[in-house]
Amino acid sequence: MKKIKIIFFDIDGTLIDFTKKRISEKTLETLVRLKEKGIILCLATGRSPMTLPDFKGIAFDVFLTFNGSYCYNSEKVIFSNPIPSGEVKKLIDNAAKIGRPVSIATKDALAANGADQDLIDYFGIAGLKVEVTKDFDRLLREENYQVMMGCYQAEYAYMMENIKRAKITAWWDRAVDIIPADGGKGKAIEKILAYYHLDKSEAIAFGDGNNDIEMLQSVGTGVAMANGSQQLKAVADAVCGDVAEDGIYYYCLEHGLL
Repeated sequence: MKKIKIIFFDIDGTLIDFTKKRISEKTLETLVRLKEKGIILCLATGRSPMTLPDFKGIAFDVFLTFNGSYCYNSEKVIFSNPIPSGEVKKLIDNAAKIGRPVSIATKDALAANGADQDLIDYFGIAGLKVEVTKDFDRLLREENYQVMMGCYQAEYAYMMENIKRAKITAWWDRAVDIIPADGGKGKAIEKILAYYHLDKSEAIAFGDGNNDIEMLQSVGTGVAMANGSQQLKAVADAVCGDVAEDGIYYYCLEHGLL
C-alpha cells in the first residue's frame, strides 16, 4: 500500500454503530493515532454540517457533507454544489403527488413541510427530529443541497419524473437523499484530493452504504464494512470487520497504518 495521506470515513454504520449509536473506544483511538501520524482525516457523510457528531478528543480536518454537495475545512469552502432551485420545487411537487413530505437542507438549516413515520425514523438514526417549520418557503428560496424523504424503491420513478438535474442516493431502504445529478461523494473526493494536491493512490475510504459506492471507487483503496451492503462490497477493494467489532481499527493495524 502506497503511503496513505488522507482517509475518508462515512459516519453512520462506519464510525458509529447503528445499535449502540456511538463511536467505540477502539475506533476513536484509531482516529487519534492516524491524526498523530499526520494523516488528513475527512468525514464523508450524507449529514448536514449542523448535524455532524462531536467525537471527543479528535478534530477532523475536512468535511464532505450532503453526500459531497458541500465540502469545507477550517479555512474555506472547498466545493459547493446546490440543487437547481427549479428542480427542488419539482421534487416537492412530485413528493406531494405520492403523499410524501420532504425535508430540505441549506448549509445552515433543515426544514420540513411535514413528517411521516419513514422520515421520522430516518432522522432518528442520527438522533435528530424532523423540524416542520413555517420557514419552509423562505428556506426554499435559499441554496438547497439535499432533499430528504421517506421513499421506497418502488416510488423512485414517481419521485424522479421530469427531474433532469438531480438524482437519488440511498443507504437505507425506507428513505432517500436527493442530490445534484452531477454530485455525489466521488466527485467531492476528486475536488478534495485536488485541493490538497494528492493522488487517489494516497487516499483510502471506509463506508457501508450504497451512497458510498462512488467514494470507494474514487480512492486508491476502498474498504467496505462487513455490515455494509452487498452492492458496496462488490466494488470494494477490501472488506474489513463489522463496525460493532472495531473493523476499522483492526484493518488499520493489520495494514501498517497505526
